[in-house]
Amino acid sequence: MVLEAVYEQDFLPCSYGFRPGRSAHQALRQLSSVMVHGQRWVLDVDVRKYFDSIPHVHLREILDQRVTDGVVRRMIDKWLNAGVLEAGNLHLATEGTPQGGVISPALSNIFLHHVLDKWFEDVVRPRVRGKATLVRFADDFVMTFETYHDAKRVMDVLGKRLGRFGLALHPGKTHFIDFRPQRHGGTPPDCQAQSFDFLGFTLSWVKSRKGKDVVRQTTAKSRFARSLAAVKAWCRANRHRPVPEQRAWLSAALNGHYAYYGVTGNIRRLQEYRYHVERIWHKWLARRTRGRSLTWARFHALLQRHPLPLARIIHRYTRWNESLA
Repeated sequence: MVLEAVYEQDFLPCSYGFRPGRSAHQALRQLSSVMVHGQRWVLDVDVRKYFDSIPHVHLREILDQRVTDGVVRRMIDKWLNAGVLEAGNLHLATEGTPQGGVISPALSNIFLHHVLDKWFEDVVRPRVRGKATLVRFADDFVMTFETYHDAKRVMDVLGKRLGRFGLALHPGKTHFIDFRPQRHGGTPPDCQAQSFDFLGFTLSWVKSRKGKDVVRQTTAKSRFARSLAAVKAWCRANRHRPVPEQRAWLSAALNGHYAYYGVTGNIRRLQEYRYHVERIWHKWLARRTRGRSLTWARFHALLQRHPLPLARIIHRYTRWNESLA
């Protein structure tokens, strides 16, 4: 709470993660908007083991600039120096923030604010020819550019910038993407012409009902599969519970899924998710029956008595995005 009061006035608008009044959907909305308006050269960046590799030396130097209260600094040092107990052996860390610690999101935002956000705002944007935008949610961030040459120049120096502070780009997960809907003249050899994932969504181009190019956000395949795997594991372990209890848990899981992934243009993926949840539930209910088998007719009758919530859109984006085909 103390760090938030100190740094919230310093943080830049490009940062959306773990800040009051800001959310992942605002970051996604901002990203879609700038790409529709011409910033279609994308740096999809992944920092290798970010939370495990923040050097304590650099982090303390950054904190020295704004946090001078001895009580607060000693408390932060206790978190950083706590170490990890593995097989009865205590390992003290000289880098990284404590996994699951309440202080980790604040420290990660403070570190990347100085290492990335201010550098992009004060150094990169004044030197590029076209428009450029940084959208960051904690350690997950994307840079968009109006021209290929601006994106290429930043890509060439980004690894060096992060390396100065003990961070490294993940070579297999950092991509230079040509995200133009029509690629006249082809794609440069150092780019990839593809959609990309950000904050659990896959961003791709589609045509609106009015024939305009708009960005559609659909549930990423990895998140879709991971969420269904969690439902399957729960149904398998709890198939002995009464049907009303199972229905209550599944309804909460579906509503939670809709609350995050229920964005304009994603209704088909939400319906597909509900369809698979129903099939998983039927499979594990059928495993516990004795005597009469749980046919699909009987299962549909059960759904009439214990219905699951229908797929629905929660977050309606801008008007040009509401007209998705």
